[in-house]
Amino acid sequence: MATTGSSSGPDRIYSKLIDEGNFDESSLGPDALRSDYPASPVRGPWTRGSSPYRFATICLAVLCAVLLISIIAVTARYKNTPQAGGEATAEMQKESANVSAMNALITKLQEENKELQKEKGELQVKLTSMMTEKESKATRAPIVCPTNWHIFNNSCYLIPKQLRSWSGSQIYCQSQGAHLAIILTAEEQTFLWNLLPRGHWNSYWFGITDGETEDQWKWIDGTPLVGGFWEENEPNNHINEDCGYIVKTEVLERVATKSWYDAPCSMSLPFICEKEMSSTTR
Repeated sequence: MATTGSSSGPDRIYSKLIDEGNFDESSLGPDALRSDYPASPVRGPWTRGSSPYRFATICLAVLCAVLLISIIAVTARYKNTPQAGGEATAEMQKESANVSAMNALITKLQEENKELQKEKGELQVKLTSMMTEKESKATRAPIVCPTNWHIFNNSCYLIPKQLRSWSGSQIYCQSQGAHLAIILTAEEQTFLWNLLPRGHWNSYWFGITDGETEDQWKWIDGTPLVGGFWEENEPNNHINEDCGYIVKTEVLERVATKSWYDAPCSMSLPFICEKEMSSTTR
């Protein structure tokens, strides 16, 4: 028939499916078995002038675009991640360096504080000692020297008018509860020098001798001499000179700290006695 021969492509496919036995009418439902159900060809949404692959192509294109965008985004993030990580690492290293520097500063300050505390303790000990000494001195009675004696620090000095040998001078001083002067400091030497009058060759015995061993000068109490206030080229032991004396002349250039000479101990000279004084408490 002409009508059959002019059937459309879908109708032929439908008829072919039935002929090949691959079509199950039960899948069409009860209404499809009714005799009044129109025998129309199988149609789908793509029969409206579009290919069934166009829709799938569009979907695939959309998916590809989404995938491409995702890949680009991931790639950009991946590229930025090392830089961000590097900046974070640098920042962490900087903070770590700051913390280390702060710890070092704290340690240094602690050590300095320890030293300051130590110095503070030492100063407190010295201050306490000074205050104690000051209070002790405040409670002492002032030293009073006998008549014609001169005070310097804790000693009294006498310059008798007699002339005696060095050993005779020592005997006289002992009779006064004293001894020939022992001069240990420049201040003491200057004090005694100022007590002496100027003259052509005014000279006075004091308590030093090398009578036991030549050139080994000792004080009257047996302690060795350290330093001294000798005139230049003295002592020289010119004529068996084993005893020391102070000279004060009219020559103004002569000074206290260069006024010691040695002389024979048998010479008769004036002399200087010294008596240590112990103060009493009030």
